[in-house]
Amino acid sequence: MRALAAAAVISLGCVWQAGWGIGALAAPTTHTVVIAAMKFEPESLTVKRGDTIVWINKDFFPHTATAQDRSFDSGDIGTNQSWKYVAKKDGTLPYICTLHPTMKGMLIIK
Repeated sequence: MRALAAAAVISLGCVWQAGWGIGALAAPTTHTVVIAAMKFEPESLTVKRGDTIVWINKDFFPHTATAQDRSFDSGDIGTNQSWKYVAKKDGTLPYICTLHPTMKGMLIIK
């Protein structure tokens, strides 16, 4: 009986480690936002808490990615440079380029 119980526990442990357990969490993902032609592409991005977002500037001049609530601010991102942010809490975060306020984006964290 003890051997059967031990085997069951070991089997459940293997299933859980393989990611088949109830409530298994997906690994965080990295998403890319390209800054080019005075736009954020994609303009709206939906991610999960814990995911990383990387902004890459492909324009000829610096830009920023700055949340309207100031929860994140890249500072100047130069040409061919990037900046990353890890999504920390659920919510909708509109953001702009503070150097070019007509450039707008939306980060949706679920």
